[in-house]
Amino acid sequence: MQIIPDLDTGGAELSAIEIAGAVTVAGGRAIVLSRGGRLEADLEVAGGELYRFPAATKNPLRILANAFEIGRLAKQFGAALIHARSRAPAWSALIAARRVGVPFVTTYHGAYNETGAVKRLYNSVMARADLVIANSYYTAGLVQDRYGTPGNRLRVIHRGVDMERFDPAAISAQRVVALRNAWGLRDGERAVLHPARLTSWKGQAAVIGAARKLMASGRLNGVVLILAGDAQGREAYAESLKAQIAQGGLEGIVRLVGHVADMPAAFAASAAAIVASVEPEAFGRTATEAQAMGCPVIATNIGAPPETVLSEPAVTKNEATGWLVPPGDAEALSQALTRLLELPAEEVSAMAERSRSRVSEQFSLNSMKTKTLAVYDELLQTELRKSFLRSSRS
Repeated sequence: MQIIPDLDTGGAELSAIEIAGAVTVAGGRAIVLSRGGRLEADLEVAGGELYRFPAATKNPLRILANAFEIGRLAKQFGAALIHARSRAPAWSALIAARRVGVPFVTTYHGAYNETGAVKRLYNSVMARADLVIANSYYTAGLVQDRYGTPGNRLRVIHRGVDMERFDPAAISAQRVVALRNAWGLRDGERAVLHPARLTSWKGQAAVIGAARKLMASGRLNGVVLILAGDAQGREAYAESLKAQIAQGGLEGIVRLVGHVADMPAAFAASAAAIVASVEPEAFGRTATEAQAMGCPVIATNIGAPPETVLSEPAVTKNEATGWLVPPGDAEALSQALTRLLELPAEEVSAMAERSRSRVSEQFSLNSMKTKTLAVYDELLQTELRKSFLRSSRS
């Protein structure tokens, strides 16, 4: 039984669905407690079962009531293990798991801010599980530094990329053309993609700043920067970005295109991808998905991206899979983008091959599934991982 507030877009939500699918393939039953959302159909296709549940509440009394209800449901469904992926429902799930005597697992998906003792206590539930899954070594370090969680209770499992979905050979020309048309690109124009929800910590301002510098130096000819992401209610921030674009004389050069559903085609339609976060990404799946598609990546050098993007001078030029730049540094971003856009075609191809190979070896969805099932096996003394591998091969 997994519990998560919603089933809308996001890494935690997708992970819940993917692991539900892995449990089902391995012969188990996968139940997800959630309010639901746009990914409900994906959960059904994966073989998971949605039980509608007010998992998003932060009301202390409701959290306690939810704990008793989760315990009742765990007994009703015969749940052998409870896995929480968010803080508020994790408190309910922890209480329920202890009451009914089943193992409790958490996945620490985010670099949660801690602004005081109360917030620190609230966040600490994610480190109170029998086993804690961290989605990167960066995240594992946070958990240990903040809560003193011993290494024998921590498991690092990177977010997985679906190598079949993010496969350049699987993307039709029609899908790419459809996106280019939706973005208003003319023949010969190159797109630089910044895929992230519209919020200040994702670094859209730095991307606009880099565009201004590139335009001033005459290096934006035939290049369009695409800011792809929902405002999610932050209309004032979206308007501020439009104002920055207008003030910089970048209308038509930097474009806000809203949510993009077909991300594999988006990367295929782009000459480069940018991860410009100015606060640490706990993992940052955009960087790995872009690399799986052979789309060169520029990312900021904080949080987990240094684990997923190999950059000079840490590696040689012939080993690099992208570029890392300081957060919020428009000048460094513009310089990296200049180098990327001027890279000879054969070097772009070689980097694309290295990038896809490394993602396949270290950050694949299959790897995430098998490692997560191994955590369940460790607590339950089962063989879900072996069953999954056998069923996947057949």
